[in-house]
Amino acid sequence: MAAETANFSRISLDSPLGPLTVSAQGGAITAVDWGRQADRPETGPTGAERALLAEAGRQLAAFFADGRFRFDLPLAPRGSAFQRAVWDYMLAIPAGETRTYGDCAAALASAGSVEAPVGRTLAGSSSAAQAVGGACGANPIPLIIPCHRILAAGGRPGGYSGRGGLVTKRWLLEHEGAWQPERQGSLFA
Repeated sequence: MAAETANFSRISLDSPLGPLTVSAQGGAITAVDWGRQADRPETGPTGAERALLAEAGRQLAAFFADGRFRFDLPLAPRGSAFQRAVWDYMLAIPAGETRTYGDCAAALASAGSVEAPVGRTLAGSSSAAQAVGGACGANPIPLIIPCHRILAAGGRPGGYSGRGGLVTKRWLLEHEGAWQPERQGSLFA
């Protein structure tokens, strides 16, 4: 594993949700982590990586200024084929809109282009929605890959693995104009 992560660069920045650290490797963003991480001067970024990380910082600032901002960054999240399919699905959800874990599972099942994790089926089962939830929780690039836009059935918030949990998820949904108090209000209290 050390060989895989030895040549990445990162930048830490402040946000309304606290410090964030963005990592890049091979010309693409590979992670957004909650919190500030020490710089790695021994593997300092190349000029291209510095430019990419600066652009990621600029785009995150634009998102925090306007929740409808659409990111345009090269992404290379590491995960299984199923996880990457879920993350691609999330990337297609417009700001200000939400989908459910079940919606995602049904879309992947109808596309037929990816298999569910071992022991699960994508055809309309609660375990399929749980598998989608697991992929959301494993999302290495939160905010940019908008896992906060995935809700449980009936508009319930489900979970959120980012710092602050459901408080952060609510903030993000409010910021994007996707929070619906009549459906989600009491569940975020």
